[in-house]
Amino acid sequence: SDLLVCPGCETEVPLWDTCVSLRPASIGSEFTCPNCSQVRPLDRVERSTSTCVDDILDSNRIVRKRHPARIYGRTGKRLWARPPSSEDIALLSNIDLQPIPESVPRAAIPWGDLYRRGYHTGISHVHHFYTRRNLIAFGQLWEMSMAYDPSLRDALRLWLLSYNSAHSTLMTRVVAKAGQDELVVTSAQPGVLYVSGLPVEKNIFEGLRRKLATIGQAFEVIHGRRATVEVYESSSRRVALPDASIDYAFTDPPFGGNIPYAEVNFINEAWLGRLTDRADEVIISDSQGKTSVEYADMLTQALTEVNRILKPGRKATLVFHSASSQVWNALQSAYTSAGFGIECVGVLNKTQSSFKQVTTAGAVKGDPVLLLAKSQCGEANSGIGAWAVASRLWKESVNEVDSDERTPQRLYSRLINYFLVNHERVSVDADAFYSWYASQDDLRVNTGAAG
Repeated sequence: SDLLVCPGCETEVPLWDTCVSLRPASIGSEFTCPNCSQVRPLDRVERSTSTCVDDILDSNRIVRKRHPARIYGRTGKRLWARPPSSEDIALLSNIDLQPIPESVPRAAIPWGDLYRRGYHTGISHVHHFYTRRNLIAFGQLWEMSMAYDPSLRDALRLWLLSYNSAHSTLMTRVVAKAGQDELVVTSAQPGVLYVSGLPVEKNIFEGLRRKLATIGQAFEVIHGRRATVEVYESSSRRVALPDASIDYAFTDPPFGGNIPYAEVNFINEAWLGRLTDRADEVIISDSQGKTSVEYADMLTQALTEVNRILKPGRKATLVFHSASSQVWNALQSAYTSAGFGIECVGVLNKTQSSFKQVTTAGAVKGDPVLLLAKSQCGEANSGIGAWAVASRLWKESVNEVDSDERTPQRLYSRLINYFLVNHERVSVDADAFYSWYASQDDLRVNTGAAG
């Protein structure tokens, strides 16, 4: 648990003590000082920090102060939880004295769009994302993998890295779930480098055992298959395949500026010692100076490569979504400039939303799926205004049996599909559409319309 500094009396208070309740489990959003009774929103209370020696870099660093708050464990099939004991505290003090394996990378993080001054305080190198115990454990496992021949070594490293950034680091956290007496330990948030005020130190060995079972099941499915899989590692703007050599292409390109993939993947890449060339990353990024213009240009190059390697008459499927009309227009410009036209469209049903889809106002859900064919894009042919189309879709949704089809997110996806099929520029952002949708629902309620 992070330690907070009371803005009234400057007492240090563990975040756990001021906002966590158990039986049933809940995490509050307010700070209450047990000393002076000061009450503040958590996001307006400073975290306590201190200076310590980084023995890997042989220099001082500022760190967020943390206090052990809860021990979670398993005995047989029974899960249990308890406060930390004096033995736990002594063990942690002993771990602080243990040496770090030489295999641990001394890699500085090239921070970009994901850096946050608050929860990334003191995190400048990859090893800062780990507790000392997990850093030692993972480093020793990495060193052990070096003793094997390259093919087995790479398989072992795939196993290790499949668990690493999502479960071995301080980005692992607890959440409160309905009906649970205790907080539930879960993984890191995908697509970001978020460090909670209640980070978790997971047991790496226990987690790797579970991960190995999943990998084993996957290999059981493909064992004995006669098909051949070939993997090529190259830039999507310079695909290492000959002209007209493939029958079908599927692509799920970066959705504008949603996720800076190289930055997210840096932790695993640092262990491998091979970093993504960010100059080739097809995203919108303030830190990289890539606007929607550069994004559209790079995406055009990638889709032109798809067109080049496709055999005549073959198709490509593209899955995409964005809350920004500007990003949609960049995509439309890219596939038409690459020599593709839309043959048909649909909406992908996703069973689990991403972190940003859950937390971001105006976020979108349900990714439009475009079937692309080699052809030139036609002229805009609907002649109908955006809000007239939106109104028609809204009216049609009133009688939909499936409630998912009546959501503003699904209707926005259908509106996007309408624009693309009719070769029209997208003129409505998601947040504007959602505001309009809410006004239509208010109108329906006030007029007593059926629905």
